[in-house]
Amino acid sequence: MVEKTGFILSAFGDEIDDDVDKQFQVLNSLDIGYLDLRKAWGINVADLSDIQVNNLKLACERYLIKVSCIGSPVGKSLITDDFKSTIDIFERILSIACSLETDKVRIFSFYPPKYEHQEAYIEESVTRLKSMSEIAHNYGITLLMENEKGLMGDTPERCSAILNGVDSENLKFVWDTGNFPHSGVGNSVDRGWPILSEYVSCVQVKDARLSDRKITVAGDGDGQVFELLECLRDSGYYGFLSLEPHLKLAGNKGGFSGPNGMSEAAIALRQLIDKSGCDEIKTSRER
Repeated sequence: MVEKTGFILSAFGDEIDDDVDKQFQVLNSLDIGYLDLRKAWGINVADLSDIQVNNLKLACERYLIKVSCIGSPVGKSLITDDFKSTIDIFERILSIACSLETDKVRIFSFYPPKYEHQEAYIEESVTRLKSMSEIAHNYGITLLMENEKGLMGDTPERCSAILNGVDSENLKFVWDTGNFPHSGVGNSVDRGWPILSEYVSCVQVKDARLSDRKITVAGDGDGQVFELLECLRDSGYYGFLSLEPHLKLAGNKGGFSGPNGMSEAAIALRQLIDKSGCDEIKTSRER
């Protein structure tokens, strides 16, 4: 019997505005107490200086925001690129994660060379992610591999092959509900839940239509968001649903929704949470 199930909302602040204060003001107004950190002041997390990291930490304290996960760009490069350069960036991001007191870092599974198929490079993806998982273990950090179009991990089956191949407690899966249909994957929960459920440690929420790949709010596309919430509920999931709406702009380096778009996305997701019969766990805003 499931003892504790609940969803905690987080959001990619840079979807709202480049300015951190504006991001946090909107998150406060939406009663969202957690941040997925991808960019701050328009600067990618990998490029933040120590001073900027400290300023961000102070802003989090002022607005009573906690960092749920670092949305790093690591693994969004060619599988044939120099791996040492990737590791240098990776270790910097792990250090930033520790400074901001989060134990989760989002990563990707690398792109195959142009005109070549993913299957030929799955083994190399496994090798790289296994090495990164071993490093993350030393920092006490769990890596969350995200599914995305064009990467090694673009379909449920290839994501499963990578996660099974790495087989590490320090590598889990962040299920992006919009990226599967955006990659042309239909019935993603029907196909993916049986082979990915044991790895799911976070969910990034947006949606997309299979017909034209248009990004939508949760429930308006073909990402089976409600069905995934039901599966999470029945499995006893207690963790983050991270809003990454991409309603105004979507690209391989991030997306943008604006304050109104983030509000629209939060309303849509909360309606699905209510419909699922599961609880949203609200964070205390008291000091």
